Amino acid sequence: MNHKYLTALLSLGLGLAVAVSLVPTTAQTKKAPALTIPLDSLAGLEVLNGSAEIVTHKGRRALHLSPSSNHQPADDAVLAIVNSIDFRNGTIEVEVAGKPRVDAPADSRGFIGIMFRTQDHGTRGENFYLRPTNGRADDQLRRNHSVQYESVPDFPWHRLRKENPGVYESYADLQAGSWTKMKIVVSGSMAQLYVNGAEQPSLIVNDLKRGDSHGQIALWSHSTTDGYFSNLKVIPTK
Repeated sequence: MNHKYLTALLSLGLGLAVAVSLVPTTAQTKKAPALTIPLDSLAGLEVLNGSAEIVTHKGRRALHLSPSSNHQPADDAVLAIVNSIDFRNGTIEVEVAGKPRVDAPADSRGFIGIMFRTQDHGTRGENFYLRPTNGRADDQLRRNHSVQYESVPDFPWHRLRKENPGVYESYADLQAGSWTKMKIVVSGSMAQLYVNGAEQPSLIVNDLKRGDSHGQIALWSHSTTDGYFSNLKVIPTK
């Protein structure tokens, strides 16, 4: 091959390689700044069905949710909605600690979690939550019910369990009252829940019941739970 022709081809190839390397990748264009909320203040939160206070729990500042003294059975959860976020896709990270309240019924599990794509003041949304007392129960069936997905209001946990046993709940090693890391990764109509820094998800949902929607993020604690939250971090993608 002609030496000059070969040199020209190599130069062209190198030029194309440089040009391609300068084009932003899809992943780069989708990155957005992370929003970190330490939850050491009540600013920017809308609290529903109860009250919130900043306390120290197991060595760290945290948001503590409590039910109203006159709460009704329908108000089965206390919510703290983060007003500044309209979330569609991305990653939500938070640390939670939940255990049954001292006056809670015997079947209470310390239910605690995160609602996302929440709308209409918490009456609609997707929810991943934990049942901490199930994590190390002697009953294997209870262990299998340690983490749960539900979609409010049309697909509560009991409907999903009845219609699709074992599909929307799973096992994770949990301890009631201890700090537990939750990471939720959301994309379109799919979501995954990771617990305590695990490389693999504890629960995979491929058909979020509200579809590819958007909305606010809410800290979720059942009215029978002594619930604490710390270090909320949201990394949205476009």
